[in-house]
Amino acid sequence: MGRVRRKHSGSSFEDMGELHQRLREEEVDADAAAVEDDDGEFLGMKGFKGQLSRQVADQMWQAGKRQASRAFSLYANIDILRPYFDVEPAQVRSRLLESMIPIKMVNFPQKIAGELYGPLMLVFTLVAILLHGMKTSDTIIREGTLMGTAIGTCFGYWLGVSSFIYFLAYLCNAQITMLQMLALLGYGLFGHCIVLFITYNIHLHALFYLFWLLVGGLSTLRMVAVLVSRTVGPTQRLLLCGTLAALHMLFLLYLHFAYHKVVEGILDTLEGPNIPPMQRVPRDVPAAIPAARLPTTVLNATAKAVAVTLQSH
Repeated sequence: MGRVRRKHSGSSFEDMGELHQRLREEEVDADAAAVEDDDGEFLGMKGFKGQLSRQVADQMWQAGKRQASRAFSLYANIDILRPYFDVEPAQVRSRLLESMIPIKMVNFPQKIAGELYGPLMLVFTLVAILLHGMKTSDTIIREGTLMGTAIGTCFGYWLGVSSFIYFLAYLCNAQITMLQMLALLGYGLFGHCIVLFITYNIHLHALFYLFWLLVGGLSTLRMVAVLVSRTVGPTQRLLLCGTLAALHMLFLLYLHFAYHKVVEGILDTLEGPNIPPMQRVPRDVPAAIPAARLPTTVLNATAKAVAVTLQSH
């Protein structure tokens, strides 16, 4: 009986030890789980930061890719315009000469140059000639500069009239494109450059009107003949060609007289063709005048002479 009790008490002691060991293992397991949870939270935060950095890197890559594509597309657009300026100097020279020779065959559409190098150079040449005319005539621009006014006038006429005539051509069912219209009107400015270059340096009205009719008229007839060959119907031809001829010839008159008035005034003053000669006015000067009253008497006589001259005019 005593052995049984001793054995029972020993087993109870062992059970208490095992229970205590289990409790300690459970505490260790709980601490390990807590550490793992903390590590998981840390790794999750670190993973979120990594994902955010990857998104920023992707956005930067996409932005760089878009900029590169834009630069490539700009180069591609410039490459598209290259054929319109790829022309030999001999071809430009021949087209300049042809712009002064009217064509006779208008039964079939005439060929128009499809390049913009020659017209653009002619517009810049006209800008330089107009600027020279402004400087020699002492033109004063209240708003803007001489260079800006010359560029705006020449390019405004080239682009504006080309667009307007192209719109009329569309209404009149003429077979011409905007590029061809720009080339046709641009080469038509060759006559304007010749006339203005000569008449800005040689100030003779008769010479200007002669060159205006001959040189300006030949370049205008060339453009009119090309439009006639590409338009069907007498009414449409009259409307389209008459509008172009009037605008082209009047623009030459405008360029000559708009910035030439000061030069004309100086020449008229120097030459004096319309100024009547000074009329002599008899003045009665006493033979003996005291020296003290001589300046006063002379001034009174001069004032009377000026008054009589003004009344005569």
